[in-house]
Amino acid sequence: MGKKYLFITIILLTALACNKKKELSKDKKEATTMNKEGKKVIYQVFTRLFGNTNTMNKPWGTIEENGVGTFSDFTPQALKEIKELGVTHIWYTGVPHHALVTDYSAFGITNDDPDVIKGRAGSPYAVKDYYNVNPDLAKDPSKRLEEFQELIRRTHKAGLELIIDIVPNHVARHYEGSSTPKGKEPFGASDDTSAEYKRNNNFYYIPGSSFQVPEWTNGYKPLGGDPHPLVDHYFPEDPAKWTGNGSRKSKPDMNDWYETVKINYGVRPDGSFDFETLPDDYGGRDFKEHLSFWKDRSVPDSWIKFKDIALYWLEMGVDGFRFDMAEMVPVEFWSYLNSHIKEKNEKSLLLAEVYNPSLYREYIFKGKMDYLYDKVELYDSLKHIMQGHGWTDHIPVVQKGMMDIEHHMLHFLENHDEQRIASPEFVGNAQIGKPAMVVSATLSTSPTMIYFGQEVGEPGAENAGFGSSSRTSIFDYVGVPHHQRWVNNKKFDGGQLTDEETDLRDFYKRLLNVTISNDALMGAYEDIHYYNRDHTEGYNYRVLSFVRWVDDEQLVVLSNFDSNESYNFQLKIPPSVIEAWNLKEGSSYEMTDLLYNTSKVTMKIEAGQGVFDVSLDPLQSFIFKRIE
Repeated sequence: MGKKYLFITIILLTALACNKKKELSKDKKEATTMNKEGKKVIYQVFTRLFGNTNTMNKPWGTIEENGVGTFSDFTPQALKEIKELGVTHIWYTGVPHHALVTDYSAFGITNDDPDVIKGRAGSPYAVKDYYNVNPDLAKDPSKRLEEFQELIRRTHKAGLELIIDIVPNHVARHYEGSSTPKGKEPFGASDDTSAEYKRNNNFYYIPGSSFQVPEWTNGYKPLGGDPHPLVDHYFPEDPAKWTGNGSRKSKPDMNDWYETVKINYGVRPDGSFDFETLPDDYGGRDFKEHLSFWKDRSVPDSWIKFKDIALYWLEMGVDGFRFDMAEMVPVEFWSYLNSHIKEKNEKSLLLAEVYNPSLYREYIFKGKMDYLYDKVELYDSLKHIMQGHGWTDHIPVVQKGMMDIEHHMLHFLENHDEQRIASPEFVGNAQIGKPAMVVSATLSTSPTMIYFGQEVGEPGAENAGFGSSSRTSIFDYVGVPHHQRWVNNKKFDGGQLTDEETDLRDFYKRLLNVTISNDALMGAYEDIHYYNRDHTEGYNYRVLSFVRWVDDEQLVVLSNFDSNESYNFQLKIPPSVIEAWNLKEGSSYEMTDLLYNTSKVTMKIEAGQGVFDVSLDPLQSFIFKRIE
């Protein structure tokens, strides 16, 4: 990856150096008005872990040993603090009822088999009942749905909107859907299991073959080897079903998604479609036209089931969804589902996990997604730079390639799938994330997402059981130590944080509030990095700069990715930007930093360009705003 980036950077740097008077793109000539509601900031929280104050952290520990957080931990005070961090939306991860080891049979919930569960608390992406919520999350499991409804009300009262997961590609191997409303059927209830494929079957089958639990290797044992009556290397499933990642083996590999089974969307085993496809021009049509397209057309049964599930949660008050592994499901289904969601609530937020850049535009325009993960382009590039391998020269290249869809690409540095910034496997120091976070949050009009604990430098160091450290476990009962110091015995006031952790959270709070309160960050963008690479002595590939503006609100963003070196130079704003900002030759303009409000500079307009002196300490960033 590093050699590839360096090669591309050298070529592009040479080419751009020859084009010193490049014109503003169409996007930059006119400030965008695509989102009058302003910048969105999503706080992803692993619901089960948020309020857990137990510090035991025994590997493979039970719920009694290691503790668990519940819906009730999101108190008005906790939600107020999240809101004041600069958050607009909260993503409660792991809400739908998924397979887990804890015994809830006293509440009429069937037990799940550890042989097909990852961890002791289970994967949130192996959903067992789409019409109910995880019993771990309730004080009283018999009233778990009512407790979630109370959380919805508290979240809205705090001025936040909320999203939850829907996982359309697969469900738990032990899917029951016991809470499915009358008149509807759980997945697989009417399947013809004698056939590998039928259009209205919900699953794919392997007739004549029974499911076999994978062979465990590298010393792995379910529950870490703890005794359990159902740990017998057997799970009854006859005939066997295809596994969630597409494995067609009755005995999947232990690295397959063996705890899940794949949903059938009318895609035949040979990959052909058993449904009508969208005409090419539907990428440019709105959700109402997509809704009309599907109105009188027959669709596979799985489409209808997931549509009913989404509408059920919208009716309850959920404001949107994060869709897991969306690219593994046909884009026509997303057109169908999302147009129905938007009919119910046009403002619902629809966020999808898509990692293949060649599919981005298909899933945004034809699939009617609001936002996709910007992992392969921006996240991977920033991680490379943070680790000291890459050059900032690559960031303007990424942004230029995304300009037609930049608003739709969610920016993040952490989520439950990625390594914690502070983990040794990433960079081992949360401070190194500061310049990358500034760039990630201010580069585009797209939403910004942070993962709970990121704002206090959580390193994800615990050996929780299933999987490895560097990522906070989503499969086990575990405490999150740095985050727990902020929770401070459920006072949610940071009372146990170290000075460094307090300062880091203050940085995040300042940055995120800047992003949601400055209209320029929903306006135009212009790269000034390459201009300064060409014209500015002392400016190099560890520094990045760009400008953002709308009407008379103008920002200059500067970041130093170097953790050791300071940089002093005279930053130059190109004539194209000065012209767009209507600044006068020979005039001087005061600019103040929005992050800490302690730094001011004077920009002079000389020979058509703006100039001002900059001194950037290691890992320092500025967001300068022109003062009227």
